[in-house]
Amino acid sequence: MAIGTPPRPSEAGAKRAGLARRSSFLLLGLVVLGLAVLASIAFGSHPTSLSEVVAVLNGTADPDITTVVESRYPRTALGLLAGLCLAVAGTLMQGVTRNPLADPGLLGITAGASAGIVTATAFLGATGQWAAVWWALAGALVAGVVVHVIGAVGSGSGLVRLVLAGAVVSAVLGAYVQAVALSKPQVFDSYRYWVVGALGGRDVGVLMSVLPAAAAGLVLAVLLSSGLNTLALGDESASALGANPALTRSGGLLAAVLLSTAATAAVGPIAFVGLAVPHMVRALVGIDFRVQIVFSAVIGPALLLLADVVGRLVLRPQELMVGVVTAFIGAPALLLAVRRMKGTS
Repeated sequence: MAIGTPPRPSEAGAKRAGLARRSSFLLLGLVVLGLAVLASIAFGSHPTSLSEVVAVLNGTADPDITTVVESRYPRTALGLLAGLCLAVAGTLMQGVTRNPLADPGLLGITAGASAGIVTATAFLGATGQWAAVWWALAGALVAGVVVHVIGAVGSGSGLVRLVLAGAVVSAVLGAYVQAVALSKPQVFDSYRYWVVGALGGRDVGVLMSVLPAAAAGLVLAVLLSSGLNTLALGDESASALGANPALTRSGGLLAAVLLSTAATAAVGPIAFVGLAVPHMVRALVGIDFRVQIVFSAVIGPALLLLADVVGRLVLRPQELMVGVVTAFIGAPALLLAVRRMKGTS
């Protein structure tokens, strides 16, 4: 070592420093998530003070205030689930496709859920929250499977075929939805509320109906996280390291389909959460998918709940749907992502 040259930190020291940094960010994220949950319970179209919320939690509040605060529990729980699902699904999509602009809509999930709801309402007479959730769930799953099957057939790059298949299926289903919704006014009236994306107006039954798909997708995402790290090196390198790129990619896509399907069926299509959160996470903790999935599961719900709180407050006593708020937040994130891509190309 040359005189005057400072010694390089050891690899173990660097790992400890990285772990401490990630732990600090995770703790901060959990604090923000906790504050977002508290804000979601405390604030709404009906003004309530923090002391009243505490009284409700202690069981000593006025019955009217208790009813108001407890009515916010289901939408808070839905915000937690939907934010987690969309953020983790976006992380998986961007990792599997190696496309930093990928989001759950890339697989035709949103279009499939919309087609399921429109079909059930127009031709099968389905009404109510449960019917909408189940038909949206079925439509989104079918669309995701069709896109995956089409993308797996033919020659050329599998990722390119997958993206093209998603675009084609989304375009066809979008045209179908528009044709049916515009020709049947009663369908349009129910569809226009769902298509914006909102956490309000749903009960705990909606959460329970999509919970199995969300849980299965999250478990699969965690199990595949190490394989996604290997897949990021390229198919040849992944194969040389003993991984199965095709199996890992299919599993990652299946997990993304399950997660985004659960979120979309429960609260409608909410844009930009699946796009913006993975970029925020990578900027904080790097490219390790094992860490990305954990942080996405924390930041995604916090972002969605805070957006919902903003939507409740800006037009009080009316509400701005959370899908509109996330679009305003996510559009700048999309522009920043495009600028980063341009700067690194």
